[in-house]
This record gives sequence, structure tokens and C-alpha cells, in this order.
Amino acid sequence: MLNIIWSAFFILSFGAALVQSFWLGNAEIWTTLSNHLFEAATGAFQLALNLTGMLCLWLGLLKIAEQSGLTEILAKALRPLFKIIMPDVPQNSPAIGSIVMNMAANILGLDNAATPMGLKAMEQLQEHNAHKDMASKAQVMFIVINASAITVLPISILMYRHLQGASNPSAVFVPILLATTCSTLAGFWAVAISQKLHVFNRVILAYFLGLLALVGGICAYFYALDGETRLKYSETVGNALILGFITLFLAYGAIKRLNLYETFIAGAKEGFNIAVQIIPYLVAMLAAIAMVRYSGILDGVVWCFEKMFAGLGLNTDFIPALPTALMKPLSGNGARAMMIETMQTYGADSFPAFVASTIQGSTETTFYVIALYFGAVKISKTGAALPCALFADFVGIVAAIGFAYMFFEG
Repeated sequence: MLNIIWSAFFILSFGAALVQSFWLGNAEIWTTLSNHLFEAATGAFQLALNLTGMLCLWLGLLKIAEQSGLTEILAKALRPLFKIIMPDVPQNSPAIGSIVMNMAANILGLDNAATPMGLKAMEQLQEHNAHKDMASKAQVMFIVINASAITVLPISILMYRHLQGASNPSAVFVPILLATTCSTLAGFWAVAISQKLHVFNRVILAYFLGLLALVGGICAYFYALDGETRLKYSETVGNALILGFITLFLAYGAIKRLNLYETFIAGAKEGFNIAVQIIPYLVAMLAAIAMVRYSGILDGVVWCFEKMFAGLGLNTDFIPALPTALMKPLSGNGARAMMIETMQTYGADSFPAFVASTIQGSTETTFYVIALYFGAVKISKTGAALPCALFADFVGIVAAIGFAYMFFEG
């Protein structure tokens, strides 16, 4: 499916360029597309280069956590869950610990830590994969959960709203948390159904209720805070958690009498190798996304949605936020740019800006995640990962729009 979609991006973009050039008189579209195509290829290499340092840092620290047994301790808490949702992975596999670390970092909004840990988890899951060019069921489940991960601390979104002059930047905190929870649960159930997993049991119910209690408790606590306190608390906690993770890894490794420096270097070397492997996959995906973004396809889709909803007599106040929604599965930077543009055009305190901010935090960048994670282990056949992840995106975006109406206009 990924092969079809990737090819379609280029073909449809060329068709859209033809329409603009011959019917709309925009002859500059060819230069625009060519320039952005080459920029995307160069940018993909630069992105991988920038990612190298973070991969080396966090995979070095993760190696310390693994060698000291810290990841095994954390994995025990979720082992009953993984026994059901990833039955093909041995319960003593180090992949379970890496997945737990990745999920924890995603939940806390620590993107710089989550990505290296996720790439490490994919490599470890690949060791249990009988067909090396095809995604295993466990890898599909992991990718979809990762691509729709719950984010408790959407620090960057709150900061962008603050910089754009929003009177209450953290007003989107609770709507984002609720929307991203819907996205994650939708992705999980989509994979569970496609893989025919036996998830209707007391174990899954217990974890499900625990997740709802956690999300509900966080929502209640943060909702009671005033806007300024909520923003400062989110930023402070996020940075403190990053340093806390590092200190925990090193302290526990020292207690276990590891050679911390040599262990770190061994893990960092793995990070460098992964960074090199993902470059071709990033170039392929980011080039295709650039074609779609600058060919005018997204503008055409937004126009169609606006006419459709207006024709049905429905409220169309959210339409200016749709570019963010359409860009989000394709490009994180692109979606962020769309969100900021919406704030600048309509005002940071406007309803479209509120919707765009909620959408931005509702889900991950699906195509980037798939290209990055599967590229790291050289998997070309992604199975149900893409449709399930896109379904999670759809649910997250719809939920984001719904919660935005509830909180902003309710």
C-alpha cells in the first residue's frame, strides 16, 4: 500500500501542476515544484544528520539502562499487556523494555528521547521477525501505537501559542489530551481487529481503565490551574523529566557497577549506524510529501470540504484549520507551519487557531514515522501499519475538531 501511495503522490502532483499551468495560467508551478523537490531531498539528508546526535545520545543512555537491568524492571509492569497484544515476541525480549521506554517518552512529550528508543525497539523486534522485508504483527502494533501516541505535555504547541500572543496558551491542553487519547485507542483497536487478537478480557480492561483514570486525573488537575501556571508547569516538567531520565540511567548503572562510559559509547555507535540507514527512506518520503504540499492538491481538498459542509448546512468555522489536519500525517514541520499561519491569519485566540492547535497535538506524523522506523530495519512491506495509522489519524482529527467545539464554543 505504501508503494501505491508513494507513487500516487508524484503522479497526482504532476496532474495538479498540469491543471495549474494550462488551465489556471500558473506557469511558475513547475519551477516551484522542482525547487521544493530538490530542497526536500537535501533536507532529508540534513534531518538525518541532525538526528544522528540525538540517536547517539539516547541510544548510548538506553544501552546503559539495558545493561543495568533498568529496562527489564520497567517492562515487568506492562508484560501482561504485551503478552496479549504482541504474542509472537518472547516475554524476556529486550524489545519489551525499549518499547516501554519509548511509550513513556512519548506520553511525556519527550520527542528527542522517544525516537531513538523507538528505533532501538524496531531493531530488537526485527530479531524476532521471520520475514525480514515484511513488517511483523508486533512491529505493526508498535508503529501504530507510536504514530498515534498519547502526549501528556504538548510543550511545543503551548509555546507557539504563547509566542503568537494567545491570551491563554494552555487552553488547548485538555482538548489535546482527550483527542490524542482517542487517536491512540482507535489505532490500537484497528490493529487488534486486523490481527484478530483476543483483547476482550480482564487484563486489557484493567489497562484500559488505568489509562482512562490517568488521562482523567491529569485533565482534572491541569484544568484546575490558571493558564499561565499551566504553561510554566508543562515546560518545567518536560525539561526536568529529560534530565531526570538521564540521571536515573546513569545512577542505576553506577549502582550496578557498569563501566558507564564504554557502555554509552557502544550504544552511541549503534545510533550512528541507524542514522545512516534511514537516509534513503527519508529522501523518498519527504520528496513525495513536498510534491503534494506545493502542487496545490491540499488547497483543492480544503476547497472541496468547504463546499461539501456548506452544502449540507453544517458549521464551517473549522475549515481554516483543515490545512493543518491534511498536512499532519505527511509532515510535522509542514503541519506546524500551517498551524502558525492559521494563528497569524485569524488570531491566536480565534476558533480556527484553537482547532489547528488541537489537531497538531492529536496525533503523530504518520508517513514520517513509517519511513523512519521501517527504514531503520529495511522493511519495505508495511502490511496493515499504514491503513491502521491513518485511521487513528482520522479519529484523532475528528475528535480534535469535536473537542475544540466543546471547549471553545461550548
